[in-house]
Amino acid sequence: MKKIKWFIGFLSIAAILYAFVLTDKSTYENETSTKTDIQKSLMYLGQKPPKKTPKIFAPGLISKKNEYEFGSVFNKDGTEFFYGVSTNNGEIIRYTKLEGDTWSASKTLMIQKNYGNNDPFLSPDGNRLYFISQRPLDGVGNANNYDIWYVERKDKGWSEPINAGPNINTEMNEYYISFTNDGTMYFSSNKNNNNFDIYASKSINGEFQKPVILSNAINTPSYEADVFIAPDESYIIFCAQRKEGLGRGDLYISFKEDDGTWSQSVNMGSLINTKGHELCPFVTKDGKYFFYTSNQDIYWVSTEIFKRYKKK
Repeated sequence: MKKIKWFIGFLSIAAILYAFVLTDKSTYENETSTKTDIQKSLMYLGQKPPKKTPKIFAPGLISKKNEYEFGSVFNKDGTEFFYGVSTNNGEIIRYTKLEGDTWSASKTLMIQKNYGNNDPFLSPDGNRLYFISQRPLDGVGNANNYDIWYVERKDKGWSEPINAGPNINTEMNEYYISFTNDGTMYFSSNKNNNNFDIYASKSINGEFQKPVILSNAINTPSYEADVFIAPDESYIIFCAQRKEGLGRGDLYISFKEDDGTWSQSVNMGSLINTKGHELCPFVTKDGKYFFYTSNQDIYWVSTEIFKRYKKK
């Protein structure tokens, strides 16, 4: 009889412990789920995501009435945001980060008195921040033509600026950078006949190779620049000035064909383009949102709109 009572008591204690474990596990899962929900709600500066109608991004926080914002990029997690701003003191790059449940106040990176910095873009692994600047190679003297530079992420802050090298930069202007998953850099340059075209440079063992100019499905005798390449190279978006354009500069899109060529680029139309200047395209790493600059503010819209430009 004692053995039976002992066994029954043991089962009771085991049941209590099991219930406690389940309760503790449930509490942990609920807390984790709550934290995840909070983090998701704070992504993209806590802004309500757009649908198929473009809207200004973070008005009053990022896009301000008395400033010209452009060249924006989020990290892959949507928890860091870099963007260019044109001020009375020149072009600067600002940065804000999600810290806990709050976004930090925007700070200026790489303050330079004599040389502006703009068009920020992160490397595929997020450890380098690329940008353009008119600073000379030795960092002293008068402003130079635009070159592509980068800084490397350190334990605290960033490294000193490093020039992307002679395979990328020339005596003319190079600017606006984006990358494929394998590290191929797409950018624009006016090294040929002072006309801006779009180029691609593969990265092999950490070294950028001689750039290749894109086909005439993208480049024309007119201006083409400010290029965003999809990480899987399935599409490309860029700014161009063409006769059929709606304004001073329009955004165009082209898709990669089955044979590896680019489809003829098409104007993104009045949904995106205006009589003003549309530029600085960027698509978030999750592929959900398309950012660009229009009328000196940053806009965003769902990438669902891309379907209307692709021929079936």
